[in-house]
Amino acid sequence: MENLWEGERVQTADEEEQTFIALVSQQKKVLYGIAYSYLRREADALEVLQEATYRAWVKRKSLKDPERFAPWLTRILINCCKDELGRRKRIVAAEAGGAGSGIVEMTSDRKLDMEQALDGVKLKYRQVLVLKYYRDMTVAEIAEVLGRPEGTIKTWLNKGLKQLRDNMKLKGELQDGPR
Repeated sequence: MENLWEGERVQTADEEEQTFIALVSQQKKVLYGIAYSYLRREADALEVLQEATYRAWVKRKSLKDPERFAPWLTRILINCCKDELGRRKRIVAAEAGGAGSGIVEMTSDRKLDMEQALDGVKLKYRQVLVLKYYRDMTVAEIAEVLGRPEGTIKTWLNKGLKQLRDNMKLKGELQDGPR
C-alpha cells in the first residue's frame, strides 16, 4: 500500500513538472524577446531566461493564483534582467577601460540609434517602453506585471517617451552639428 502512495506522489510531481514546462513553453518567445530587449545579446538573454525559469520552478509554490502565471514569470524574468544589468555595471566598473571583444554585430543605423537612445532612458521608464512597444503589452498588462497602478504606468510611459524623444533629438543635433 505504501508503494502505491509513493507512486501517486511521483505521478503528481511529474504532472506538476509537465504543466510547468508547458506553461513556460507557451511564453518562451515573449520571455526571450523581453530578455533580449533588456540585454541585447542572444547568449545573455538565453542565460537569463534559463535563470528565470529556474527561479520560477523553485518558487512555484509561492504563486497563489495559477491564472497569473504569465505576469508572475515575466516579473521574475525582469528581475533577473535587472540583476544581470547590475552585474554588468560592476564588471565594467572593475575593468574600467579593458579592451573590447572585437565582435561586432551588424545592425541598421536606425535600430542602433533607437537602442542607444533607449539606453539613455531611466530604467523604470525603459522597462515600460520595452513591454509596451517591443512586446505589445497593454497598459493593464504592464501594470499587472510590474505590480503598479495603471496611472503610474501611463505616467512612466509618457515620461519615458519624452526622454526617448529628447535623446533622439540630442543625437540628431550631435550628428548634424550646430545650426
